[in-house]
Amino acid sequence: MNRFFAQLVISSVAASLLAGGLAQAADKKEEPLAHVVFFTLKDHSKESRMKMVDACKTYLTGHAGTISFSVGTIAEDVKESVSDRDFDVAIHLVFRDKAANEAYQAHPRHKKFVEENKATWAKVRVFDSYLAAP
Repeated sequence: MNRFFAQLVISSVAASLLAGGLAQAADKKEEPLAHVVFFTLKDHSKESRMKMVDACKTYLTGHAGTISFSVGTIAEDVKESVSDRDFDVAIHLVFRDKAANEAYQAHPRHKKFVEENKATWAKVRVFDSYLAAP
């Protein structure tokens, strides 16, 4: 009897943990997803930076499921000791959820942006995170 009770308790705990983990995973798919990209260009000139900003505006705006979009160049006059200054252009997008980000990644306009601009990049860093509710 004790063995049966122990197995029942272990099974119940395992089922609860599994259900909780699945619920957490499902919740993540529904949370807003921030997609932040930092481009270090081969040519650091103002003209190259602005050309990249224009390309971002042309190809990366107006995608379904986008909550917000912004693009800009490094703040040359902000020189905090903790600031990472190894980039020229940054984009910040927030998507409704993970599915919207996945659709954006697969969209022909996004792919065309990558194809037309990748030769100008020395380095690209991408940071994706789920956003907590306020």
